[in-house]
Amino acid sequence: MIKLTVTGASGKMGQRVITNAVASGEFELVGAIERENHPQLGVDIGTIIGLGKELGVPLTSDYGKAIIKGDITIEFTNPEITLFHLKESSAQGKAMVIGTTGLNDEQLKELKSLAVNIPCVFSPNMSLGVNLLFKLAAEAAQILGDDYDIEIIETHHRMKKDAPSGTAVKLADVVAEAVGRDMKKVGCYGRQGITGERDRKTIGVMTLRGGDIVGDHTVMYLGTGEKIELSHRATSRDTFAMGALRAAKFVVAKPKGLYDMQDVLGLKDK
Repeated sequence: MIKLTVTGASGKMGQRVITNAVASGEFELVGAIERENHPQLGVDIGTIIGLGKELGVPLTSDYGKAIIKGDITIEFTNPEITLFHLKESSAQGKAMVIGTTGLNDEQLKELKSLAVNIPCVFSPNMSLGVNLLFKLAAEAAQILGDDYDIEIIETHHRMKKDAPSGTAVKLADVVAEAVGRDMKKVGCYGRQGITGERDRKTIGVMTLRGGDIVGDHTVMYLGTGEKIELSHRATSRDTFAMGALRAAKFVVAKPKGLYDMQDVLGLKDK
């Protein structure tokens, strides 16, 4: 069995990762990590997340100590904590799956430099369906070309901290690359007032927040007399948890290097 550590263990994603890992029978949970001032440190994680049984794994803030007996960590936290954990995993040679979003350019650069020292999967979205959407969106953009305007709309729950979502950013990057554009030059992240005629090279990314929406993403290709839409709607965080576990099984025995979900799903050569 794969010995697993989960960060943000008592959070929404951490709970779903642990629940699905235990149910699969393919993982042994050996570490459950939370922030230093978490009120339930020392309490068994099985009790905390309501599994109805103890797992023999107390909640801890000592990441370095927790991963010593593990094979791999699944990480859904924030950029600063993720980089701190990645440095420790890199030092100990422990594999990681990272689903954290909201990293800026400097943080991404640091992540990529550290991740090559261990087997690591990094993706802004662990959903199998979303990663298929990345491929389909790029192919559609390439086929339709400059005759179609491209707009991306993403919607998430009111508690999401970063905007636009990491998935929307990735979608924009893959469609921009497919049509030979640079999002730093053509990206439009909001419109207000008299904006003038739309530049045909623009790729719009619009953000909506509200309610408890797990995650909706739509890429629109707007032509003369027709509109084509590619959409993905997540209805449960389990889709991300199961994707992360699949990534863990894929990467734990791989050579050192940075992988993504396209590698996990074998989509790069198709």
